[in-house]
Amino acid sequence: MTTSSVPIQLKKLYETDENLWLEEMIKLLRENRLEELDIDNLIEELESLSKRDKNRVVSLLRQIIIHLLLLEYWQEEYQYNHRHWQGELANFRVQLHRSLTTNLKQYLLENKEEIYQEAVFIVIQKTGLKLETFLINCPYTLEELLDQNYLTN
Repeated sequence: MTTSSVPIQLKKLYETDENLWLEEMIKLLRENRLEELDIDNLIEELESLSKRDKNRVVSLLRQIIIHLLLLEYWQEEYQYNHRHWQGELANFRVQLHRSLTTNLKQYLLENKEEIYQEAVFIVIQKTGLKLETFLINCPYTLEELLDQNYLTN
């Protein structure tokens, strides 16, 4: 493979075998052969990776908030479902802790109110409770949301 044909071949490889392309990118980076990198697709992949990670932690935090709201507000179902909801809370918190980095934690902090509004919307759809039932702003700190023991008894 000549140096001038490397980027073209890598672009084709990206379209046919993304995993093999990724292995080639890693190899080039390790060997400090930066001029041969498929920069456009590498940027696209890194952006996609970042978006995927953010979506994952947002989804997990949303589920935590949903289950906290169910525990606090859905009294008609509490007796029958509270253990299940507590189990779900534990599961989502464990998953979130495994996924969190300093940057992702900051991202959640910056987006907590929007995530709370989404959770309220979902709980309203699930329970039939009225919007007025819930506080306008998220009543939980991020530390409480991440705390394994917060509202699980």
